[in-house]
Amino acid sequence: MRPTLVVDWAQVEPLVIDPAQTPISADIAPAVGGATDMSRVHVIDLEKLPEGFRLQRLTFQAARKAFAAMEGQFRGTQEYLVLQLIRLVEHFLDSDRPDIPSIYHQDPLRKRILFALNIDVIVQYLLRHVNEQNAEHLEPVFDEEAPIGSTRQMRTWYTTKHCIPTARSQISHAVADSSWEQYAANALEKSSQVAAYAKNDHLGFQVLYMWNGSRRRFVPDYLIRLNNGKTLVLEIKGEDSEQNRAKRAALDAWVQAVSQKGGFGRWAWDVALEPAQIHDLLGRHSAQ
Repeated sequence: MRPTLVVDWAQVEPLVIDPAQTPISADIAPAVGGATDMSRVHVIDLEKLPEGFRLQRLTFQAARKAFAAMEGQFRGTQEYLVLQLIRLVEHFLDSDRPDIPSIYHQDPLRKRILFALNIDVIVQYLLRHVNEQNAEHLEPVFDEEAPIGSTRQMRTWYTTKHCIPTARSQISHAVADSSWEQYAANALEKSSQVAAYAKNDHLGFQVLYMWNGSRRRFVPDYLIRLNNGKTLVLEIKGEDSEQNRAKRAALDAWVQAVSQKGGFGRWAWDVALEPAQIHDLLGRHSAQ
């Protein structure tokens, strides 16, 4: 069977493309009339744009970059799957999913340039919703040198940051990078729903994700073993962003793959956007 990439468009949330948050480099400025401020551009002739900044060319380049990042996840030749990715990107751009909070940039010409400047973000966002039509399950890829990690492998290390002595962790102290994390550590120490936990610092537990066309490392804040046997990966964030949502999408895929593989118990993940949510999250996952 030829693998076909599909997207459940009903599940695709709008992507906010904010012109104020769009970086415009000095290399791109000459292509838009020499102005570094998009709001100051009154007349734009796209035919005068250099070949390297055409939207179609950038879409193709971003799709090829995305395919390279997904190597091994999808079956089929590079050319065949890249063409499908380009088709999905073009469908996304023509839909109502791109959310541009600027009336000025609703002009078709300005909108196309805004898409071109954010094409990597658009492609990586869309990849989170792409599935292979004949895919049946996720398969984790193990590290050849250290396929399974443990808090027992923690080595002694030193820090000048504030540390909290622990009783429910194999690691003697939990480093508090913020007052929120200090609150979280105290909550985990006192919760009757927590069997054990570890502050994810120097453990080596990380999840790879794509952002702006490059592979990044996401290090969640806490690993928690609940009394019902479930392992909860908890992230603490004071504010949300598109990059944080990309991290959580990668974490969700990681948790699904480990849970489907079997042999490692039940896994789940969640994020606390304010301190008071920690107790509610522990209660909800303990009841499931």
